[in-house]
Amino acid sequence: NGFDGRGNFSFGLKEQLIFPEIEYDKIDKVRGMDICFVTTAKTDEEARELLTLMGAPFAK
Repeated sequence: NGFDGRGNFSFGLKEQLIFPEIEYDKIDKVRGMDICFVTTAKTDEEARELLTLMGAPFAK
């Protein structure tokens, strides 16, 4: 669960190669990243609904 209790959602990626725009042959080092969605929602439930309506693919 990446929700923080205040309506924000964070998650991490272990490598940048999931993005099809990145050419594998040009990668010198595998890099990860953290992504945080800061929303105007007041609760995690509101944030989940907001992100779902925006197309976020949460597991059911």
